Amino acid sequence: MMYRDQHASNSAFPTTRLRRLRYHPAVRRLVQETRVSPADLILPLFVRPGRNVREEISAMPGNYQLSPDLLAEEVGRAADLGLGGVILFGIPAEKDAFGSDATRETGIVSEAVRAAKRAAPDALVITDVCFCEYTDHGHCGVFSEATGRKDVDNDATLKLLAEQAVVHARAGADMVAPSGMMDGMVGAIRQGLDAAGFPHVPIMSYAAKYASAFYGPFREAAECAPQFGDRRSYQMDPAAAAEQAVREVELDLAEGADIIMVKPALAYLDVIRQLHDLWPGVPLAAYNVSGEFSMVKAAAERGWLDEKAVALESLTAIKRAGAGIILSYWAKDVAGWLG
Repeated sequence: MMYRDQHASNSAFPTTRLRRLRYHPAVRRLVQETRVSPADLILPLFVRPGRNVREEISAMPGNYQLSPDLLAEEVGRAADLGLGGVILFGIPAEKDAFGSDATRETGIVSEAVRAAKRAAPDALVITDVCFCEYTDHGHCGVFSEATGRKDVDNDATLKLLAEQAVVHARAGADMVAPSGMMDGMVGAIRQGLDAAGFPHVPIMSYAAKYASAFYGPFREAAECAPQFGDRRSYQMDPAAAAEQAVREVELDLAEGADIIMVKPALAYLDVIRQLHDLWPGVPLAAYNVSGEFSMVKAAAERGWLDEKAVALESLTAIKRAGAGIILSYWAKDVAGWLG
């Protein structure tokens, strides 16, 4: 502080002109500290049964539900663009109360992983580990009324999450990403993977996932809107203290998480920054979610915003806050924009 005060007193205008660092484009580039690279970005993809299926998601222009054959081609393109990887979300042909497709060796995501790895063996393929896409009720686990009200049974769901992660690993998934915000999910998955012979498969945990209003377009994309109630009994309250996110991360790291994630990104930059500062050596991801994407798309279609400029500014802000890994629906666009 003493140095900063002394420096300020000796460096006033007109001696100091910060615009000197902005006048020439080359100087601006030279002093930049935050740069977004395609290698920082993970592309979310949605897979559904069939062949040659490519259904555009109306709320997310430019994004599609793809059959495994077309998804494999998309994974190959992502690899060619130099993206950091892809994360897969599955939409099964049939749903039930237990999300049975999620734990089948022949399930939609397992099929998609195998197709993706055949098409691009070196591409990083991550799978979302949760049940909301597979259950007929749209919640992230199995239900129980043991507490006197209908709610997701946390501990009963843990066993199923571990089974789902192992099934994905057997299919060839390089990383699993549990997103259901069940207490103990990372530990259960880690134990399951290790016991099945996959100690090398890392876990990227949605450690601080908020019950956000920004997920609306995703629910159309993954066909996973809750059929009743909401997810506030397991996802974090947006008004909770940032220290609650700290506790969530502490627990996930203790259980074996290799990468931690904050979701959504833009509305929670303060949380990203705090987690980065507390665990500077732990890889930190952030999910630039569907609502953040679709709002810009809608405004750009009306000529109100420059999509490219706003997207790059948003991603730069997320990275500057401390996220070295960003899941974003703009991933392919960014690769093109940056050449």
